[in-house]
Amino acid sequence: MIAYVCGKLLEATDKSCIVLTAGGVGYELNLTLTALSTLPAAGTEVSFYVYTVVREDALELYGFPCFDDREVFQTLISIDRLGPKKALSILSQFSPRELQDVVLREDVKTMSIVPGIGPKSARQILWSLKDKMEKLQASTIRSGACPVEGNRNEFLDAMSGLKGLGYSEDEVRAYLKDIFEEEPDLDAAGAIRVALKKIAMNNK
Repeated sequence: MIAYVCGKLLEATDKSCIVLTAGGVGYELNLTLTALSTLPAAGTEVSFYVYTVVREDALELYGFPCFDDREVFQTLISIDRLGPKKALSILSQFSPRELQDVVLREDVKTMSIVPGIGPKSARQILWSLKDKMEKLQASTIRSGACPVEGNRNEFLDAMSGLKGLGYSEDEVRAYLKDIFEEEPDLDAAGAIRVALKKIAMNNK
């Protein structure tokens, strides 16, 4: 099983990236929205913890910039009828610590903001995670911050703000990715202002 990949970033799409290892092998990794938003320029060295999903008709790799995210991903997919793609969507919205807080509060409304998860599914997921709380907590107490943790919330808040203005996630993702690459310390409000200017300029 592939558990870790290190190499040069070859290509990136809106859902995944390809990492070229020193041995000349390229691995396509499915990533969270936050990890995608913080990818460096092509040719830069990157590394990811990897979870391998083997199916009869496919072998899929899911990449995470820090070990905690990978551990929480494993906890999520252990829930009945919660597949890897939906687990990735949950981790695109919440860091491990944020997810733990949502579970402790049994916050159905907040869990329901994840695309594809309605109130009924959110309630079932929270109940299931309650039973796995010990495992979930273990993934949030290790020392060292995740590389993308710093601007995860700002990126998601900016995304949410732009969606509230009528833009789709696909429309604004690339703008926000570029904005946070150029100014990683920018807050959500500042990112929204810059994004709106860029969108207006491109629509002229």
